[in-house]
Amino acid sequence: MLKLKNIHKIFNYGRINENHALKDINLIVPKGDFVTIIGSNGAGKSTLLNLVAGTYFPESGTVEINGQDMTNWPVHKRAHLVGRVFQDPLKGTAAEMTIEENLSLAVKRGERRGLRLGLNKKRREEFQGLLALLELGLENRLEDPVKLLSGGQRQALTLLMATLGDPEILLLDEYTANLDPKTAVQILEITGRVVEQGKLTVLMVTHDLKQALEMGNRTIMMDQGRIILDLKGEEREKTTVNSLLEKFSEKSGRELTNDRMLLQR
Repeated sequence: MLKLKNIHKIFNYGRINENHALKDINLIVPKGDFVTIIGSNGAGKSTLLNLVAGTYFPESGTVEINGQDMTNWPVHKRAHLVGRVFQDPLKGTAAEMTIEENLSLAVKRGERRGLRLGLNKKRREEFQGLLALLELGLENRLEDPVKLLSGGQRQALTLLMATLGDPEILLLDEYTANLDPKTAVQILEITGRVVEQGKLTVLMVTHDLKQALEMGNRTIMMDQGRIILDLKGEEREKTTVNSLLEKFSEKSGRELTNDRMLLQR
């Protein structure tokens, strides 16, 4: 499904603050894998997602999705293949538009759009069915402006929008970080249902070590632009938060000092 080969990404090339954000990244993600990605600040987690999405291009290496080289494809050309949910709940929706209008735009992601959103009785019924999966009562609020929704409701709507159009890959970039704990748990439960129903391939960045081991079927740890640990199968099942920290120290040669990650042990 996704293949990153010899990826190297540099910011501020040739300047005094030159930063090698990703260094020789090689990663293969089969269809249906749910990969959680952890690491301290500056490890390269979000940069990795941005390269998959087409926000950034690598200095060297290739990005393949479904066997097709998309290394130099910009965001809009990959839009029908890659769905994404950001950390900021306000970022994935158009606040002044209604719920049904936002969903209509999401359905047309990556396609040419005319002046009409294509809303009709059948489409509204489809949207109601999809929204009912969220179990938030949004199926009865199709004509409400999105700005009236809570942060958790908007993030749930963004998640649903990101999966419309059957994307090949879903990117979740610390998408529960700005939510209160109770709402975050609810969004994670919704994510499980949506991913299972759509049989989606997922890359999820998180600072929560426990969450990283409980969600999905594979965990990758990054440090200073490199993948230093790739856990799956029985090894992952036996890994605890404490042993994960030990593995980090063993692979990196130093202690994990990220306060946010340590507080969520």
